[in-house]
Parts: sequence; structure tokens; C-alpha cells
Amino acid sequence: MPTAEQYDKISEKAKELAALQRREEEVKEEVNRDTDTEIFKALYSDFVMSEYDEINTLCDVLKINATKARKLLDRFPQEYTVEEKNIPDLIKQMRMSRRKLKGDNRENMAKAIDTMIDAYSDHLSKCIDSIYWIAPYKNPLLKMRFNEKDLQKLHKMKSSEQRREVVDSLCKYWEAEISQKGMVYGKNYALLSKEMSIAKRAFRETIKKVSNQSLAKSKKEKQRDFILKAVCENHGIGARLIHDMMPNELHKASSPKVITNEIKKLGIVSIDGSFYKIPDEIKKNIWAYTAAFIDSDGYITLDRKMNPRVGLVATGERGKAFMQEMHKSIGFGRMHLDQKSPQDTRLINRLNFYSQGDVVNLLSKCLPHFRLKKGNAKLLLELIRMKKSYKKTDWYKSRCDEIFKLMKWENHKDHVGFDWAKENINLDDIQKYTDNCKMSVMDSMEQIGTIYPTA
Repeated sequence: MPTAEQYDKISEKAKELAALQRREEEVKEEVNRDTDTEIFKALYSDFVMSEYDEINTLCDVLKINATKARKLLDRFPQEYTVEEKNIPDLIKQMRMSRRKLKGDNRENMAKAIDTMIDAYSDHLSKCIDSIYWIAPYKNPLLKMRFNEKDLQKLHKMKSSEQRREVVDSLCKYWEAEISQKGMVYGKNYALLSKEMSIAKRAFRETIKKVSNQSLAKSKKEKQRDFILKAVCENHGIGARLIHDMMPNELHKASSPKVITNEIKKLGIVSIDGSFYKIPDEIKKNIWAYTAAFIDSDGYITLDRKMNPRVGLVATGERGKAFMQEMHKSIGFGRMHLDQKSPQDTRLINRLNFYSQGDVVNLLSKCLPHFRLKKGNAKLLLELIRMKKSYKKTDWYKSRCDEIFKLMKWENHKDHVGFDWAKENINLDDIQKYTDNCKMSVMDSMEQIGTIYPTA
């Protein structure tokens, strides 16, 4: 039987291993971001290249083989659907349903529609950014009439001739638009408007040359879509069960081993043969989902040294997979996995945010979506702004004390029997502290608008 010293050594080695794994994940994320930057720099030139030229350029610049270069170029996001409906149709359906609603229900539906539109706009922006040859012309492209299927067609364009036709129409529109700015309405203004209309038509004609049949999915793509859907709808599912659920067409061409290999490529979290993944619909607006998670199973607080603390908490193996997925989707923060619980129950997994930059970035994006902890978020944003630029003001220390008391109030106001006197908090002063917010004072000193996003 191992001795206590041996257990201590094993524990220390496990902690070192956990630290190395976290560092490895951080390095992978940095590498992915740097790779995107290197690709854009390598492909940015004075002329439009074909896919063949792009692959050769990446091979020379990044010192990789053609297979890896092709994979780096093929990063177009998956089609954005909710319950097998595309987003424009879903928004239209939601707007029709809103007509029958009144009061708060109507307002909530309007907010849901706005959130869906924001998420879809972000998705389309990511689609454009993934098409490296069109990304430099994003500004005029956004003035054109297009949908997600049109962007898929742009992604399918491989020859330099097709690509140059598109870029030519975008540049003509862009030049006419720049010339038209500040011009008085007249003959020249009308001629430029006509040029812009012709450029738009030329863009649409070029898009139509790519057939809809070229967008049809291969059997391999259908297989990957089925695996993703099965894992998202059945957390903890195994490869054998996924194989059993497949329709005959895919079942004959697959096996549990093939599915396991595909799962590694799809970025699905695997723990002891069980698979987990956050649905892509959630990732489209990860900030709304993160805000809801913090409201229910997270915390926004500060310690007695006035250091901000924000975190998400989940338990068990499923919670561990979930934290790993959230960390990938958010892109920053620090994970603490498999921590012992004080009650000696299931292991606790946390995703914490310590640095002021990370806290501001997270809370600013989540602020419009908070329902329960919006007050906590505003207090931390105010405190961090004070700490950055206003430590020497005569009201800094007194306001820090007020923020600490307000944070205690926000976190324990529903706690019956909480000892407020122990924290030197007079409940009659809470409203006075709230009204003494220094955001407007700092705005006037900097002569800028408030940093809060519109709720």
C-alpha cells in the first residue's frame, strides 16, 4: 500500500500535468489565431489568385504540404440552421407570431428576434472572413444583395477568372460610391448611381454562374453532420450507439472506429468514450448563452482587496466537457478541472476570469443579456474603470467601499437572515450608494459616452 509521501508526490505530479495541459490548450489557441493572421498576410496581394495559386503560396510561406494548405483554406462555417430551418425563414415565422402577442410577451419576442438577427449577422461576417480572397473587399460586398447560399457559391469559386469577375464588380461599385460622396444631386450623381446598379447586377450574374448542384453535400459531409447532430442532442453518447442510429445509407459506409476518427476531426470533446459538444446554434451567440449560464450557475463578485472575480461552475464529467467547450467558444479565461468539492460529492469544474481585460471583455458583451446579475456586472465595470484611471481622485476610496457593500447586497439580498451588520452595511444606504454611481462623472471627465452596451 502506498505511503502518505507517495500520495503527496502523485498529487504534485498530477497538478503539474494539469498545468501543462492548460498551457498546451492556451498555446493551441494562440497558434490558431496566429495561423489565421499568417494566412491572410500570405494571400494578401495586388492580384486575385486561383485556389491552386493560393495553395502553392501557403506551401512556400508556411513551409507546409499541399494537403495541410488545402485544409487551412477550407474553413467556411457550417450552414446556420435551427431545427433544420434557415434563419431568414425562422425570423419571418417569429415576426408573424409576434403580431398575435401583446405586452411583455411581445417585447420578449422582439428581443429574441433582435438576438437572432445579431447572431446571424455575426455568422455571415465569419463566412466572409473565411473566404480569404474576398475578405479585403468586405466593405462593398456588404452593400450587395446576397444570402448564405451566395457566400457558399463564392467559397466554391476556384478559378481566378471567376474570382476576378466578382472583385471587378465590387471595385466598380466601391469607386462609384466613393466618387458619389459629398456630390450634389445632378447628372453626374445619377450616372454614378447607374454605374453602381450595373455593378450590382454584374455581381448577381457572376453568382448565378455557379450552379446550386455544386453545393450539394457529399456522403462524407452528411456523415459528419449526422455525428454532430447526434452528439449535440444526446450528451454522453458513444460511437457504437451513433453507428446504430445512422440511416442505412450512412450505416453501411461507417463503423464505430470510423466515427471515433471523425469525432477527433470535428472538435468534439471525448471523455472515457462519451462524447459532448455545445450545439452550433448556441455558439452563434455565445455571449447570450454565457450570460444565462452566469445568471444560473456562475458568479460575479470581488474579494476584499477589490480584485474582480467572474466564473462559471459545473460538476461531474458532463460539466467538465461543458467547461472545455465553453472555454474554446469564448476564447479566453482559465480552467480549473476536477477540483474536490467541500461536501465530498461530484468533482467541480470551473472556468474563471481573473485579469481586468478579460473581465471587461466578457461582461461588456454579456451585459445586454443578463437577467439576474446585471447589477453585479455594472458594479465590476465601474470598479475596473476607476482602478485604471481614477485612483488619485478624492472619491476613489470611498466609492470602492460603496461598491464592495453594493456587491455584497447584490449577492445576498435574497438570503434571509444574512448578517448585514457584520459587513457594516446599513440597508437604508443602499439606494444612496446606487445613485452615487461614478460612470457619468468619468464620462464627463473623458467627454465620452457611457461604456455600457444598449440593453
